[in-house]
Amino acid sequence: MLLLGGLWVLVPAWIWPTRAGVLLAGHPAYPVAVSLAAVVGVLLLAAGLRSSRARGRSGTRDVTPPPGQPRRRGHWLRVVGRVAAVATSVLVLGVLAWLRPFGASSQAVALVEGTSEVAVTDSATRITLTPAGEAPADGLVFQPGARVDPRAYLPLLTRIAADGHLVVVVKQPFDIGFAAAGAPGAVIEDHPGIGTWVTAGHSLGGVVASTYAADHPDEIDGLLLWASYPLDDLSGREDLAVATVSGSEDGLATPADIEASLADLPPDTQVVEVAGGIHAFFGDYGEQPGDGIPGISRAQAQAEIVEASLALMDAAGAP
Repeated sequence: MLLLGGLWVLVPAWIWPTRAGVLLAGHPAYPVAVSLAAVVGVLLLAAGLRSSRARGRSGTRDVTPPPGQPRRRGHWLRVVGRVAAVATSVLVLGVLAWLRPFGASSQAVALVEGTSEVAVTDSATRITLTPAGEAPADGLVFQPGARVDPRAYLPLLTRIAADGHLVVVVKQPFDIGFAAAGAPGAVIEDHPGIGTWVTAGHSLGGVVASTYAADHPDEIDGLLLWASYPLDDLSGREDLAVATVSGSEDGLATPADIEASLADLPPDTQVVEVAGGIHAFFGDYGEQPGDGIPGISRAQAQAEIVEASLALMDAAGAP
């Protein structure tokens, strides 16, 4: 029990100091889960210490049954319970460790304060970018990639908002898109003055954005995929403006993956490949394991991504 308790404390003790800023700025589900794991660890350590002291006071008893006498059922129940406890601990702690997010760059984090062209509202479940000047007529709901700090996308999305579009970045529970698949509905409901809506996302976030577009044809006018592909067949949706933007050197959403996904998209989909671009260039969160080697600068790649995204916004709002 002491060993298990130590593990339950150790994992949160690694996650919190290394990602405190990301956890505090994101959706509360993950930091709450990590904190609860630490509490479980402390309780297990306390129980283990009490058990050790009790054994020390009473001495070690020989519980081996006499020859020929079967082991008691309680013994096997204890064995099964310990195996289940170990398996559960490995599973839960392994998932929590894997979910440790990629943190946004300091430049991306600074954009939470907004700019002269874009006002930013930050809440527990979303980041809203509102352009200065006239009220926007269209909006973009953006789903981040898996395990990525939502703030990492602000360098690109702030430029889209500055062009006159409302942009809402979803903070996903545990930074996993499918945990917030219905989030665009709440965003749309909160902005009744917006007449045109585009769902968008990076990587897994784009997959989730595509499912909302497929399930809500009366609400969504456009779909923007960054290094991603649809989950459903949207090839018959001629009313849906779609753009798929990818990198030629992406090691995760590879060019072959993107090419294969085109069969599930409308025939007039805007297909943009950023020569030399990689998966991690669609946000500012550093390197990502399994990604390719870039053949272009991050700044140039992101300029092309923004340009393609703005073209999609125009297409979605066209009569």
